[in-house]
Amino acid sequence: MIMAGGVVGFLLSLGFGPILIPWLARLKFGQMVREAGPASHRQKQGTPTMGGVLFLLPLPLVVAILDVRDVMAWALVLLVIGFGLIGLADDLAKVVNKRPLGLRAREKLLMQLLVASAFAWEMSHIGRFGQIALPFRLGSVPSGVWYGPLAVLAIVGSANAVNITDGLDGLAAGATAISTTFFVFFGLVRHMTGLALVAISLVGALVGFLPFNLHPARVFMGDTGSLALGAGLAGLAIASGTTLVLPVLGILFVAETVSVIIQVVSFRITGRRVFRMSPLHHHFELGGWSEERVVAVFWLVSLAGAVLAWL
Repeated sequence: MIMAGGVVGFLLSLGFGPILIPWLARLKFGQMVREAGPASHRQKQGTPTMGGVLFLLPLPLVVAILDVRDVMAWALVLLVIGFGLIGLADDLAKVVNKRPLGLRAREKLLMQLLVASAFAWEMSHIGRFGQIALPFRLGSVPSGVWYGPLAVLAIVGSANAVNITDGLDGLAAGATAISTTFFVFFGLVRHMTGLALVAISLVGALVGFLPFNLHPARVFMGDTGSLALGAGLAGLAIASGTTLVLPVLGILFVAETVSVIIQVVSFRITGRRVFRMSPLHHHFELGGWSEERVVAVFWLVSLAGAVLAWL
């Protein structure tokens, strides 16, 4: 049944592409490229966005088709869809209201906190707040009253980290598929069928999305996809008791986020920039790397994070 989830997710995502991409184009839901970004990206202006629906729609369909009755699996699905809807609202604000930055930061943060808190409460309700694994087989620590806030922080942080990473064709989709595969194997080894099924369904859907998103992309996932993927990755970690392993697993997303923080702090304190441009993928682009090379190398970094997390 678990393998079937991946296959169905892949086929649905691949099948939705030829239907939804032209529809998004007809509605003129095109990407608005920031003026501050690399000049080479301006040719991407107008490429259909909100393509995250291609891999988000299959997720609840797969779980429903396979008649999954695991409460944890449905909680994970609702978390992903909830953040997808927040991203959708953000994308609509960009393309309909012509606001390049989308919703106001406070609006997005409040909605993210509410959805993340609801998921954390549900995990507590079904008893998923037990022992928390430490990286590199250092054992585990018991959860306490602080674990709820930690779970919310992990979800919101991960969602925005993947959102920051989503700047090159295929980068966020491929990297997240690699990281999510970790939870497929983890769920199988620990006999957490619902968790493994959600993970493999998402991986399958992402693989089906990649043909439309690889350079030159025919569609972008938008915040609809990136926020949902980051939240889903953190949700899988929380449900599996590996929240503290998440920074190792998502080492690429951590590096991308840290690069932005370093750039902002450095410029405000010294007036100088550490990187040619942040996030980190733009630094290498402006250093002469092709978009395809940056994506390939960053995928390898994501794979290294998954291997380290497994260790």
